[in-house]
Amino acid sequence: MVLTGRTGLIALLFAVPIALSPWPATAFAVLLLALAALVTLDVALAGSPRALRLDRAGDTSARLGQPVDAVLRVRNDGLHRFRGVLRDAWPPSAGAAPRAHAIAVRPGQTQTVTTRLAPRRRGEQRSEVVTARSIGPLGLAGRQRSLPAPGQIRILPPFLSRKHLPSRLAKLREIDGLLPVLIRGHGTEFDSLREYVVGDDVRSIDWRATARRADVVVRTWRPERDRRVVIVLDTGRTSAGRVGVDPTARDPGGWPRLDWSMDAALLLAALASRAGDHVDFLAHDRLTRGAVFGASRTELLAQLVDAMAPLEPALIESDATAMVAAVQRRVRRRALVVLLTDLNASALEEGLLPVLPQLSAKHQVIVAAVADPRVDQLAAGRADAAQVYDAAAAERARNDRRSIASRLRHKGVEVVDAAPEDLAPALADRYLAMKATGRL
Repeated sequence: MVLTGRTGLIALLFAVPIALSPWPATAFAVLLLALAALVTLDVALAGSPRALRLDRAGDTSARLGQPVDAVLRVRNDGLHRFRGVLRDAWPPSAGAAPRAHAIAVRPGQTQTVTTRLAPRRRGEQRSEVVTARSIGPLGLAGRQRSLPAPGQIRILPPFLSRKHLPSRLAKLREIDGLLPVLIRGHGTEFDSLREYVVGDDVRSIDWRATARRADVVVRTWRPERDRRVVIVLDTGRTSAGRVGVDPTARDPGGWPRLDWSMDAALLLAALASRAGDHVDFLAHDRLTRGAVFGASRTELLAQLVDAMAPLEPALIESDATAMVAAVQRRVRRRALVVLLTDLNASALEEGLLPVLPQLSAKHQVIVAAVADPRVDQLAAGRADAAQVYDAAAAERARNDRRSIASRLRHKGVEVVDAAPEDLAPALADRYLAMKATGRL
């Protein structure tokens, strides 16, 4: 049973006749009994929350930053009219509005209520129960009960870097044939023969064709099609750090590195699939958290965003050995492996660097990382002693980052280290450069 504010107001007004009565105790008892009788009658006449039948409808997924409607159909199977409020128990991060709905449902009728969600985080948003409060016809009291009504909406990555896709596709068309780029001396797809000119790699000379002609002849090559691209997302502790600003303007603390990496992975996957390459995806820390292998070109992006949506940073150190083993177990042919992680010196020295030769010996490897722009801001501070110390620490962090990137390049690994908003286009440009030079 629940009491309303009207009951409290009436009880307060009863204080006047009690104070003026020559028999206050008797007046108090009579008025209390009268109020209790009215409250009991009101509760008896109120619609029963148990008689409500709840059914969910509406969208089951949406992109982060886009509103989505959660629809709830309410049917009254009871004998009395249900008048009161419903509260759908979505978590605070779902941004549900309104929090409560006033409803009035006659017996046998159905009413639809809609809650507009403005999610502040990616992943699964769930509502397990709906709290129904029924108020009697006198407005003094009623009944309340929480009813099971499980509902779930999956909030997908927003793919904000989609705006860079048209310009990169134009570059891809140049490489693919509008403006053919012929590459000398690389073992990709053979294109044609031509006469040798100074500067050509002697390894590209076709000796059989040269023997049949008066001039030296070299082979020309074009970037190979139908290659495999494997995108590996590190979901370990370094992916939890928040950098940059939140593009949805809801959280001044910025996005986690994991979300920026997802955005870059989606742009690269869209571009590579348009180029005719097979794209696979793996999310890993100590265990495999998500994977997409063998998806068709038309279903690739849908499967990727669905696999990425529930991923959250795990506050544990990633197991690089297990990650490399997972890639090698699933990918037999030579491929381009793109590892989205952080250039954290201590984590890479103990984890990835010792096992990286196992991966780079068979595959081409790109390590892509999100740089924290606040480090550059701290490195420029000189106003007082505190800022000088911050600048010294920031400069040391930048030096460590440059050093680890240099060591990776020395091992034959491509490195893309960019600010959060620039990582996705920078990684796409590196992929296109490898296509244009015949390394992919």
